[in-house]
Amino acid sequence: MSDVSKTVQKWHASFRKGTDFDSWGQLVEAIDEYQILARQLQKEVQSSNLHDFTEEQKKTLGKFATCLEMRSAALQCTQSQEEFKLEDLKKLEPIIKNILTYNKDFPFDVQPVPLRKILAPGEEENLDFEEELDAGTGAGSTPSFPSRVPGTLLPRLPSEPGMTLLTLTIEKIGLKDAGQCIDPYITVSVKDLNGIDLNPVQETPVATRKEDTYIHFSVEVEIQKHLEKLPKGTAIFFEFKHYKPKKRFTSTKCFAFMEMDEIKPGPIVIELYKKPTDFKRKKLNLLTKKPLYLHINQTLHKD
Repeated sequence: MSDVSKTVQKWHASFRKGTDFDSWGQLVEAIDEYQILARQLQKEVQSSNLHDFTEEQKKTLGKFATCLEMRSAALQCTQSQEEFKLEDLKKLEPIIKNILTYNKDFPFDVQPVPLRKILAPGEEENLDFEEELDAGTGAGSTPSFPSRVPGTLLPRLPSEPGMTLLTLTIEKIGLKDAGQCIDPYITVSVKDLNGIDLNPVQETPVATRKEDTYIHFSVEVEIQKHLEKLPKGTAIFFEFKHYKPKKRFTSTKCFAFMEMDEIKPGPIVIELYKKPTDFKRKKLNLLTKKPLYLHINQTLHKD
C-alpha cells in the first residue's frame, strides 16, 4: 500500500472514530477527534506537494475540514441555529474513504477553511517562539490594523427574572512589542475546572488600533450563560492571538483569565501568562514582570 493510501486510510479511521464518539454521546472526545482530523486535512491542503493530491482533491479536503469544524462547533454551541447534524457529516464518509477516486460534486455548499489557521493548543510550541516578522512591521508601522478577521461575537441572551448576565468590554492589552503584532484578536472562552467549554467560544474582530505599548479593542463580549448557571470553579479565558506571516499560521502569544470571585461591575486589570494556555490553571507563568495587563470593563445585567 502506498504512503498516500495509508494516509487516506488513517483519515477514514479517524473520521469513523469521531462519528462513533458522536453517536455515543461522548461529545468532548468527538470534538477532539474532529478537530484533529480537520487540522490534518488543512495541513495537506496548504502543502505545496502536488504529487499526492490534485488541486481539486485538495479543494474537496478543505471543504471536508470545514464540515468537521461546523459539526464540532454545533456540538459546542447549544444556541446554534444552523446546526450541522451528525447525519449530515456521515454523508461525507464515502468522500474521505475514496478521496483518490472521488469525482462528484461536494454535497454541501461550503467553502474550504481559510489558509490562516489557528494551531491546536501547544502545537505552536514545536515552532520557534521568536516572532518572524515581514519587513515593514514594527515600531514604524501604521497605527491601525486591517479588518481581516470579522470576529464571531454573539448577541446578549434574553433576560430571565432573578438571573444575571455579564457583558465584558475588552478595552486594551499591554504588550512590550504591541507595534509588531499582526492582525491581533482575542479568543474568549468559559471553562470549568477541567478545561471543558461551558459556552460557545467567541473571537473578537481584529484590534482597532495600537498606541505605544497598547493594542486597543474596545469591543463588547456577551457571556452566553447566566452567571447563576455557571458551576463553581468556572473561569473566563482570554487568549491573545496574532498572525505570523513567514510561518503562515495564527499563534497564541499569551493568555489571561478571570475567576468567578473577580466578577463585579466596573474596570479590572488582569495579569498576562505565557503560552500554552493552561485551561486547568495548574502551571501558570507570568508573561512579563513589567506592569502590562489586559484591561476589561464589566457590566452586570439583572432583571
